[in-house]
Amino acid sequence: MTTMPVLYLSHGAPPLADDPVWPDELATVAAGLERPSSILVVSAHWEAAPLAVAATTTVPLFYDFWGFPERYYQVTYPAPGAPELADQVRALLRSPGQPVYDDPGRGLDHGAYVPLKEMYPDADIPVLQISMPTLDPAALFDIGRRLAPLRDQGVLVLGSGFTTHNLRGMDMHRSPDHEPPAWSIEFDEWARRAMADKDVDGLIDFLHKSPAGRIAHPRTEHFAPLFVTLGAAHDQLDTSRTVVDGFWYGLSKRSWLIG
Repeated sequence: MTTMPVLYLSHGAPPLADDPVWPDELATVAAGLERPSSILVVSAHWEAAPLAVAATTTVPLFYDFWGFPERYYQVTYPAPGAPELADQVRALLRSPGQPVYDDPGRGLDHGAYVPLKEMYPDADIPVLQISMPTLDPAALFDIGRRLAPLRDQGVLVLGSGFTTHNLRGMDMHRSPDHEPPAWSIEFDEWARRAMADKDVDGLIDFLHKSPAGRIAHPRTEHFAPLFVTLGAAHDQLDTSRTVVDGFWYGLSKRSWLIG
């Protein structure tokens, strides 16, 4: 079985699925991949310590957003659970003093199902979601390294966040493709170069090394999933390439495939 690449996606809010460009971009990404045996998702929208494993059976989605039109709460994505993958995750990540917990009732959140619905609309690939037990980039990178063997079994490791994420800096009264603010452009370009240069140390210390990092990420949970994907592909960083770019209401949609 071919080793699967890893993917970091800027997933957006549920309305990003209505964008005229983004859904086709994700469908194109999926079409260029071998079909995964299963998908392991690390989403910006689930922080829980110690690390937790979500439902291993199909349960209702977790609509973790408020104030949107009702149609966004009617979306379904009944992907099969992945109990065998959950067992492997526990074995790879559990160690003395580092337990792994189960959260059997937690469905996929929008960081998982919004992009997956565009990539694999038939919802026929088993999906497992795990929490981020910390936002520390080095610790998340280590989690990714420990998960790397799953790639040899056809598992797609998917980090779902947003390359820039400052909701107060968004202007929803303008068109989605309006000129982005300088801080978003600067951080996006810095991140593009850092990935191209395989500058893992700089990326891990992005709040200090990047321009406008604290503006682009007032809180870092949306950049954090990148570090799990970097760890999972630590020996193939020279293969990284941008598969989605551009901006949506001023936020960078840049997404990378590695491997």
